[in-house]
Amino acid sequence: MMSTATAAKNHSAEASGKPEIRIYNTLSKSKETFQPLRGNKVGIYLCGPTVYAEAHIGHMVGPVIFDTVKRYLRYCGYDVTWVVNITDVDDKLIAKSRERGIPMSQIAVEMTADYLSNLKELGVNQIDHLPRATDHMPQIIAFIQTLESKDHAYAVDGDVFFDVVKDPNYGQLSNRSVDAQQGEGGEAAAKKRNAGDFALWKRAKDPNEPAWDSPWGPGRPGWHIECSAMSHEILGETFDIHGGGLDLMFPHHENERAQSSCCHGAPMVKYWMHNGLMRAGEKGKVGGKSDRETSPEEAESGKISRSKGAGGLAELIRRHTGERIRFFLLRSHYRSTIVYGEDGLNEAGASLEAFYRFFDRFEEITGTSFYDVQYATTRADGAFDPAGDSLLTEIHAIREKFLAAMDDDFNSGSAISVLFDSLRALNRHIDANQLAVGADANSAPVVALVKAAAVIRELCATLGIFIKQPPQAGGGDEGDAELMDQIVQLLIDLRKEARERKDYATGDVIRDRLSELGIALLDKKEGTSWERKS
Repeated sequence: MMSTATAAKNHSAEASGKPEIRIYNTLSKSKETFQPLRGNKVGIYLCGPTVYAEAHIGHMVGPVIFDTVKRYLRYCGYDVTWVVNITDVDDKLIAKSRERGIPMSQIAVEMTADYLSNLKELGVNQIDHLPRATDHMPQIIAFIQTLESKDHAYAVDGDVFFDVVKDPNYGQLSNRSVDAQQGEGGEAAAKKRNAGDFALWKRAKDPNEPAWDSPWGPGRPGWHIECSAMSHEILGETFDIHGGGLDLMFPHHENERAQSSCCHGAPMVKYWMHNGLMRAGEKGKVGGKSDRETSPEEAESGKISRSKGAGGLAELIRRHTGERIRFFLLRSHYRSTIVYGEDGLNEAGASLEAFYRFFDRFEEITGTSFYDVQYATTRADGAFDPAGDSLLTEIHAIREKFLAAMDDDFNSGSAISVLFDSLRALNRHIDANQLAVGADANSAPVVALVKAAAVIRELCATLGIFIKQPPQAGGGDEGDAELMDQIVQLLIDLRKEARERKDYATGDVIRDRLSELGIALLDKKEGTSWERKS
């Protein structure tokens, strides 16, 4: 329960224009009061996927969490810009290209489309920018040149490395000393000044592999420099929040932080937020004590990964629905380890059914779908006076508890527990007043019920749940046509972008693969449309 002192503090903060939100900062290892760098504007960067294979459920954890973070910050009155990058050049992509015998760009386009379609199904629609590494080569090269000019990087035979010894703050994020670093081995190891130095630019070893011209010769960027260059381009030298899985803290985020701060002479990020990983298996209840005490090493050893056979998320969504999977991911605190399994997903589905049953009761009583109830979209607009009504007094207290949970490091698990309290209050109200089909819409109990439902919709919208009526788990034909149109349109857009880059081979592959699936693209003066082939 929120203490009197905490409630007074939050009331004071809201009176000043913004609530007090506290974020756990991995850098300081403590919760800090959220204070954006630029007044009302907030910049968030989340490390996205390397698009060499189909997305799996583990790839949805970060996007669902930070989609919720953005929703909540917007609800609290902030102007938020959220960036999720796409790594479309990488050793894994090159290896997959050779394995399949098709261009790297084609694999990237296919797997990006898969990733985005899965995000859509899980209600992740708050992303503002999806930059791709291959579209930012000039910025990446310029970034490396600046590091080299400041003596933080050195070139050796076409490769460029970051000199970790030159950064006195290296290791602060992951709490590792320079001496404890272990860099990559192989041919690159012999070129380094220090074992922990990492690649900023990799020279092309094979004339057939993808490469870009640079001052150091043809090659491609290292993984870490891509995120630094793209976040700088869109969000600036220093931005508010950098998110990602706990497994990315080292070396990826440590290296991002080092090269960015050394390049600009300023901190890269104010708040580092790391979500727990997803582990395969059924060890206890998701979000339970055993999961919270799991060490990063244990989490890493059991995390969901493509190398362990994960994939085919579209089939999982068809069986369980995107809303169920989103609810499953949000019902524990984002820093907890998530134990993935069918039992957990089925349990989440059973919990959602309790809400769906209430929605049916609500529609029977009021003649209005719960999904059509108008609700406040900002925290300030949602404040209300219960005016002595017993149900609204209870819902008002529930709203305060929900907001207190979300203000405390976006604790969606506690917030969802509070939603179940609201569900019990609403059903008690219906039963106590014997509300049923044909109830008087103007009666005090029905008016209070509708107002309470609007408050619940308001709170649920910050979590991205119960926005629209979901399809049934198991999937039928309902909604399939709309989804098909959206996916094909996405591929049309990707084909257009490829052709604008003069990557005609990838554009042709998209057209041909769609044709094999029975879909014909119709290029017209006003744009491209599609139709099913007879």
